[in-house]
Amino acid sequence: MNRESEPQLAMSCEVIIVDDHPLYRAALKGAVSAACSEGTFHEADSVASMFDTLEYHPNADLLLLDLNLPDAHGFSALAYLRGSHPELPVIVVSGSCDSATVRQAMVFGAQGFLPKSADAALIRDCVQGLLRGDAPIPAGYRSEGAELPDQAALDVAERLAQLTPQQFRVFSMLCLGRLNKQIAHELQITEATVKAHMTAIMRKLGAANRTQAVLLAAHLTLNPDEIKAQPEEVD
Repeated sequence: MNRESEPQLAMSCEVIIVDDHPLYRAALKGAVSAACSEGTFHEADSVASMFDTLEYHPNADLLLLDLNLPDAHGFSALAYLRGSHPELPVIVVSGSCDSATVRQAMVFGAQGFLPKSADAALIRDCVQGLLRGDAPIPAGYRSEGAELPDQAALDVAERLAQLTPQQFRVFSMLCLGRLNKQIAHELQITEATVKAHMTAIMRKLGAANRTQAVLLAAHLTLNPDEIKAQPEEVD
């Protein structure tokens, strides 16, 4: 099949593009525009703004998610997104497209996967395929030998989905090593509210303290070293 001559889908679609680089968001928007005859686009540059965007546009048809957002940790945002919006198709966009990354992205809920090196035609084909019901993955990807997430990782993903969007924001900042007062300042809430969120987070994750809660996040990343050590506070 000649990819360059493949027609647009005769449909309108509402698409959310989540990436922290404006130029790459623009490139994705241009490529995805070629996949639909009519498209409405919304952009977000972080996990926090992604959930704000979803709140205002709950009926989106597709979301393209960069794995390496500043306030995300491995597959935590993807795992939470799949639990909170299971009906929303998600294409993961990543600079890493090794078998382990692709496989774990699919296991944690992605319906498609695009390497950041993908050209406009490949992006268009991936979007069209997903909207037709396919599960597009990178050419040359082989599932054999790909490292599978252990059961602990899947259990953490299931628990993570129980958090509210605000609790997930607090949890993400916790993973960055933020103190309660810093989280309160960034989210413009009181420290008492942060402590209440921490209590709920630890209960839902089955963690005894904030250190244990953060260690659980290491199950959702290919690089556990990115999880910050936690100073203990009275929550």
